[in-house]
Amino acid sequence: MDTFPTELGILTCLTLFAASMWIPYIVGVVRNPLPEGAPDTFLRPGNLNDLPAWVHRAHRAHLNLLEQFVPFAVLVLILDRVDGFTALTYWVAIVFFWVRIAHAVGMISGWARMPLRPMLYNIGWVCCMLLGYAVFAGAMA
Repeated sequence: MDTFPTELGILTCLTLFAASMWIPYIVGVVRNPLPEGAPDTFLRPGNLNDLPAWVHRAHRAHLNLLEQFVPFAVLVLILDRVDGFTALTYWVAIVFFWVRIAHAVGMISGWARMPLRPMLYNIGWVCCMLLGYAVFAGAMA
């Protein structure tokens, strides 16, 4: 390999980000223990409604990231396999990364309210669809 493709670099950074998204949730759980008499959270996860809203949002932000990370990762790896990286995949990967960062920050902080949060999520979906197109375009070439 002559150079390390940007798309794989973005995938690496996004993987590290996804692997670290549990941290805000755990910080929130530790700093805001459940009420006295609540069930043991080891046996059954605590009720997110008993925690501050930002902790609940951190949990949801992590789940939202994973929902789009898996398809993105698979598509980037397929593109690498079919040698399908282009200017389109370069920019789509960059946009996807920053949209997912903005989504997570906006979600946890509460800044990304309607309609911004769903717009960010949908931009991520469009990025995945564009990568899917690039897979078929690269495979046909």
